Amino acid sequence: MAREPGWSVRLKLTLSYAGFLMIAGALLLAVVWVFLLRYVPDVIANPLPTTTGTPHVRGTPSPPGPMVIPDRSDLLAAFAPKVALMLVFLLAFGLLGGWILAGSMLAPLTRITQATRLATTGSLSHRIRLEGRGDEFRELADSFDTMLARLEAHDAEQQRFAANASHELRTPLAITQTLLDVARNDPDRDNGKLVEHLHSINTRAIELTEALLVLSRANQRSFTREPVDLSLAAEEAAETLLPLAEERGLTIETAGDIAPTLGSRTLLVQLVTNLLHNAIVHNLPARGTVWITTRVRPQSVQLVVENTGEKLTPQQAATLTEPFQRGSERVRTDHSGVGLGLAIVKSITEAHDGTLTLTPRPDGGLRVTVELPAKPAE
Repeated sequence: MAREPGWSVRLKLTLSYAGFLMIAGALLLAVVWVFLLRYVPDVIANPLPTTTGTPHVRGTPSPPGPMVIPDRSDLLAAFAPKVALMLVFLLAFGLLGGWILAGSMLAPLTRITQATRLATTGSLSHRIRLEGRGDEFRELADSFDTMLARLEAHDAEQQRFAANASHELRTPLAITQTLLDVARNDPDRDNGKLVEHLHSINTRAIELTEALLVLSRANQRSFTREPVDLSLAAEEAAETLLPLAEERGLTIETAGDIAPTLGSRTLLVQLVTNLLHNAIVHNLPARGTVWITTRVRPQSVQLVVENTGEKLTPQQAATLTEPFQRGSERVRTDHSGVGLGLAIVKSITEAHDGTLTLTPRPDGGLRVTVELPAKPAE
């Protein structure tokens, strides 16, 4: 935004300090005038001392001459120049002292401004790291450092996401191009199998595109909040994915209380579905179990999804919410999804002002806890 040039904050503070100092000096001098000089008469007669009939004692000083007593005009004539000099001194002292004090106080703001200019050029690695005890400027600097750290992490995450998304989208397109080239070079080839392969690849590309759209919608928070019961969302997701669990020989157990919250029903059902799908896919080959539990807390509601499976380390669990991560490695198996399941869960949780916690189970598998704000009582 183009603005007309104006006075600097330092100059404004300097003039403010000097002005207040001048006002304080003027008030002090006014107090001297009001409470002292006003009791002096305008005109004071100078009476001659009476010496008639007064004997002179040897060794004592001679009687004085006429005594001069200053009246108000005399005191004012003597007082006014000193007042003028004092006000000039206060003005100079206030300007100089105010300039130095303002510069000292605004030095942290100068560093914050420099860091802001660096950030506008794309340098997000710079930090202010303002030393000293806490005050308003240091609180602002710490908040700015925290914001820069989050922006840097978000920028790095977006770059990784863009690279991974490009890779994931390029793979089905490259396979499709290869299949089409083979079919074009071999006109006598049976196209039935080719059509089946193309259908499978196209389906996966559509799933990936839809997942990216859901992720973008969650990040933008472009949804209307309405009352949603997490227990009903869990039951709906369990019914949807029950055939997949039975195919893999797994058991789904649901339990818990009614857990009302506010948010997008579509996104929250997607959240539970992704968690349940992840718990089914990354489970034991047979006789595995998935537990879905809803809990109510004083100010929040919880959704807990646990599964049996391979043992995970805390470091592995911390990376599972990154886009295109599938278990401990970037592998693809049947029904393994597009690698955005837990990334979408994380985005939906944050869009609903909630928290997502991933904890490895001691016996193997993963425990995922989603905590959302409870619906306010009517």
